[in-house]
Amino acid sequence: MSDATLRQRRSVLARLCDHLDEDGTRYGDCDMDAPPAAFITIRDAWADRPGAADNLIKTIRAVYEWSIERGEIAHNPAAGIAAINKRPKGGATPWTPDDLLRFREVHPKGSTPYLWLTLQAFTACRIGDAIWLGRSNEKLHNGRIYLEWQPRKKGSAPVSIPMLEPLYEATRSATVVGPAYILTQRGTPYKTAESLRNQVRKWCDAADLKDKSSHGIRKAMAGLMAEAGCSQHQIMAVMAHTQAKTSEIYTKGAERRLLAADGIAALTKLKW
Repeated sequence: MSDATLRQRRSVLARLCDHLDEDGTRYGDCDMDAPPAAFITIRDAWADRPGAADNLIKTIRAVYEWSIERGEIAHNPAAGIAAINKRPKGGATPWTPDDLLRFREVHPKGSTPYLWLTLQAFTACRIGDAIWLGRSNEKLHNGRIYLEWQPRKKGSAPVSIPMLEPLYEATRSATVVGPAYILTQRGTPYKTAESLRNQVRKWCDAADLKDKSSHGIRKAMAGLMAEAGCSQHQIMAVMAHTQAKTSEIYTKGAERRLLAADGIAALTKLKW
């Protein structure tokens, strides 16, 4: 696993161990041979953050798989626990132009939420990179500012993209400047992707965007690039993908619409 993934797993497991049961007993002080109901209880306690709840169960499941391989325990109590974050087939829901407008109406220019949205939209970065991207990633090429970084997700390609004017203006309108563009209320970078993800959930809820997420922006930007006629390799360069099949997950719908439009246009040449 990448260092970022390990940090997230440690954070999740620390919160699991600190959870108190109905008798006030700390989970971390209990025997690991626990029934599935114990983990369903904590999953449901996190139900207001369904993504985090399902990530918790995923992490627990991985820990028990590791323990089974080493003979520490004979069964995995989290193996059959279902997800509660009922996403539509195909993953995160892409943001629409109306969603972006609604978010900006609630979180105007100069605010941290506005800066976060602009950063995600004009870089299509993962939230795990949004927590540390900053001015140190700005590089000058032929008089133009580029953002350059190596995504933390394992297997990702390096990214180098022009810093477009909306993003430049958003970063320069921030009242507090730090090592990262996105800062907490204390003026420090977010320590984990999960902490920023939880904050994004609050920003989206404030804008009445209950089903939207940071990954939905990434998916929307890939689709918009495809509809604008960008090639597969152009989209791969922005998204940090190394294989075309990964980008196709985001773009196949838009590409089919473009192909269908070209195909139906051919009918205008027929004589009726």
